[in-house]
Amino acid sequence: MTQIDRVLRSNIKLRHLQLVVALDQFRHLGRTAEFLSVSQPAVSRMLTEVEAMLDLTLFDRSTRGTEPTASGQAIVRFARSVLAEYESTRDEIAAVASGAAGRTRVGSMVVAMPVLLAGAVKLLKQRSALATVLVEEGDLTHLLPKLRLGELDLIVGRLEPGYAAPDLVTEPLFNEPMVVVVKRGHALARKRKPGWSDLAAMPCVLPPPWASLRVKIEQTFFRHGLNPPHDIIETSSFLALSTFVQELEAAGFLARSVGLHFQKEGLITVLPIDVPIELPPIGLITVRGRRLTPGGEQLMACLRLTADSEKEKARTGRAL
Repeated sequence: MTQIDRVLRSNIKLRHLQLVVALDQFRHLGRTAEFLSVSQPAVSRMLTEVEAMLDLTLFDRSTRGTEPTASGQAIVRFARSVLAEYESTRDEIAAVASGAAGRTRVGSMVVAMPVLLAGAVKLLKQRSALATVLVEEGDLTHLLPKLRLGELDLIVGRLEPGYAAPDLVTEPLFNEPMVVVVKRGHALARKRKPGWSDLAAMPCVLPPPWASLRVKIEQTFFRHGLNPPHDIIETSSFLALSTFVQELEAAGFLARSVGLHFQKEGLITVLPIDVPIELPPIGLITVRGRRLTPGGEQLMACLRLTADSEKEKARTGRAL
């Protein structure tokens, strides 16, 4: 244990950390060498060097490639965390030197992307044109590990209670109900009173089975005395949802602000169907005790202002 402590504190270098992360990503010495722009023997030597320093086998090698051992997985997590902190510090110092606001890395769920996050980034750019925002889209199962490793500074999306944890700080911004959408010109959009029985009889794009929203949508069908539709596509991606709504004449479920935004763009139609589903609020997630960069703090402030604007629009009934 003393040797590992000494190596991690003093001996291990950034190039070693970059190596183990690349090996974990590509699981192949040759592809790792390509990515790092070095020879394959150089990759082998470097890996042997790290393993000798730690007195651990980090990767099992075979003709099929490389696979991290249990110790290797721990070192990979450590390496990702250190490299993320290194990049954040480097960007912050460069931003201070140039007078810019630096780079902020945001994980965004679909519900936040086209209205809340887009509005906040627009506001941020008005304040600091040189500020950079790196956006990664996904659901919480994908985004939370990256947030904890320091590869993201914050997440904006639904504050699902099932993902609450002591190491996370959540900040609710506003509540966002769901709406049902179809493509523009769909026959159901011309019906005077479309209902849940119409949805049960047509193709639908639904959240994945593990999403709490999926359970609530299915329960709503049951409350109307209906079975959920059998002809379904399951996805948490807005791009996939919009594609299948257009190509399969399907119905989909979106957050109200997102649905109204794309209805305004002429891409979809929001149906006059009540969706009586209680949902967690939209908000921000950060790691407890981790300080944000000045750019991150600025973006958080812009997100709060944009959320206040959306709440006011919802209150007064104005269209987006």
